[in-house]
Amino acid sequence: MGAINPKEDYTNIPHETFDAVIVGGGGSGMRASYQLAQAGLKVAVLTKVFPTRSHTVAAQGGIGASLGNMQEDNWHYHFYDTVKGSDWLGDQDAIEFMTREAPQVVYELEHLGMPFDRNADGTIYQRPFGGHSANYGEKAVPRACAAADRTGHALLHTLYQSNVKMGTQFFVEWIALDLIRNEAGDVLGVTAIDQETGKIAVFQAKATLFATGGAGRVYRASTNAYINTGDGLGMAARAGIPLQDMEFWQFHPTGVAGAGVLLTEGCRGEGAILRNDSGEPFMERYAPTLKDLAPRDFVSRSMDQEIKEGRGCGPKKDHILLDMTHLGAETIMKRLPSVFEIGKKFANVDITKQPIPVVPTIHYQMGGIPTNIHGQVVLPESPETLAFKASYDKDTDVYSHNAGERNFTKPVKGFYAIGECSCVSVHGANRLGTNSLLDLVVFGKAAGQHIIDYVTKHHGDEYEPLPTTVLEQTVARIRKLDESTSGENAQDVADAIRDIVQDHAGVFRTTALLEKGVKEILALEPRIRNIHLKDKSKVFNTARVEALEVENLYEVAKATLISAAARKECRGAHTVVDFELPPDHPTYSYGRRDDEWMKHTLWYSSDNRLEYKPVRYRPLSVDAIPPKPRTF
Repeated sequence: MGAINPKEDYTNIPHETFDAVIVGGGGSGMRASYQLAQAGLKVAVLTKVFPTRSHTVAAQGGIGASLGNMQEDNWHYHFYDTVKGSDWLGDQDAIEFMTREAPQVVYELEHLGMPFDRNADGTIYQRPFGGHSANYGEKAVPRACAAADRTGHALLHTLYQSNVKMGTQFFVEWIALDLIRNEAGDVLGVTAIDQETGKIAVFQAKATLFATGGAGRVYRASTNAYINTGDGLGMAARAGIPLQDMEFWQFHPTGVAGAGVLLTEGCRGEGAILRNDSGEPFMERYAPTLKDLAPRDFVSRSMDQEIKEGRGCGPKKDHILLDMTHLGAETIMKRLPSVFEIGKKFANVDITKQPIPVVPTIHYQMGGIPTNIHGQVVLPESPETLAFKASYDKDTDVYSHNAGERNFTKPVKGFYAIGECSCVSVHGANRLGTNSLLDLVVFGKAAGQHIIDYVTKHHGDEYEPLPTTVLEQTVARIRKLDESTSGENAQDVADAIRDIVQDHAGVFRTTALLEKGVKEILALEPRIRNIHLKDKSKVFNTARVEALEVENLYEVAKATLISAAARKECRGAHTVVDFELPPDHPTYSYGRRDDEWMKHTLWYSSDNRLEYKPVRYRPLSVDAIPPKPRTF
């Protein structure tokens, strides 16, 4: 088939209208679509893959909620743990909202039929997870509401069945390409391509919600599905929306060595132990209280430290061993059946009889599209006129900044984002396990409710007129690929992006490495612009999809490296060796510099500019948790 002629095809391109268009059919997208469908709104869900194949399916361990079914617990403890886990970069109002809502959203899932494991008394089974504690860090507490080690799988099927029942319209194997904004900056929908036919269409909506998941495929070694290429982030960045806190990427401690496949933190929640080459349970040295259940950034750094100091395992001393043999086959087959299968398939290990090799592997992005607790995408109100500074005085518990009356949370009309592609910021510099699935359902519900109110109160039956240039960017991108006669292979360029990010923004970073990474990623731009599509066919042309995805990966890579190179401290998942200090340093424990860097990063694609905005330090209804050294 020939190339697209924009003049010829403009009027022939299908134009669909909906009350709301949701891009992404994973846990957050389907929780929002269910909320909207219940209210009778006309909803379209665009999804790259069949909804139950979304990456939420890979979440294994559980959903965090202070139900207190196994031990005494309450949302105040969960709130404290999440603030501390975020290394005080999380916004405390959003964290309070999420942890306070957690029990209710879990019970709602239970009523929808989600098959949680059960205790003998019929209550939902809960297991301990890293960083979750009772009585403000005193001891580990079971808080992860689990469906064996397939919680994400159970969540997706529950939400999909509920949406089918409500008549939600799914556009399966459609890929959103570009955000539609008018001159006022309002969002009016998206353009998208149907993989089955290769045809593009306009999806106009009164409200547009991004639930596109993470961008973990920007790293070479990743637990993420191949679909996680940062599509929502790329679309937002190209449309002038900044990306927030993209320097913070979580390395999950237990990826199968050499395979990148995730082994749930639920293994350690059930009692698995990390051991070095001498068999020592070394986390007892690094985190005497929580041990193997310290937060993920803490455990990953500890593992890397053991390897760096020559105590790694195997012939190359390049991994750590996760030992579950003492749990017994019965417990493993009941609570961790998927982990048993993964051990067999990806490591040729029977985990009931021998330890499995693991290494820290990229897993989750804490940053994303800036939002508020309603899921609305928010921007700074006016250009920055002075260098933004924020500081925290530990003696007076005063967090201050020089932003004056500047509003950093002006909503973009008609635009919402939830889940991993967003940054509300409940995770700050490091996410606690189980808070990801919780994030999906809490803010999926909240955004859905806000969209209902927004559409019914402000729109009625009317749609904003589309700009005359609505298809220019999308058609130009497609046409460029169709008319290419020579150039770079998309996967070669994607691999170059992944190599640069992997090699320069790992668990331990240095100023020199980050600066070198920035230079290398910016030097890659000519190759991005010179991608050649050899196969010009339209029907299920995966090469075309990969070529379009590369542009999104590139935006994510730039945001990551530029933001990381600028942050001159150690905080959460961002550890820069140049700034490391001992945990007992009187001012900068572990190298965290609250007096200079207790602030969020905003990166703009158009000129690779950075600016900063304050952390929302005050919760909604309780006292703030003042910053202190993180010990576990």
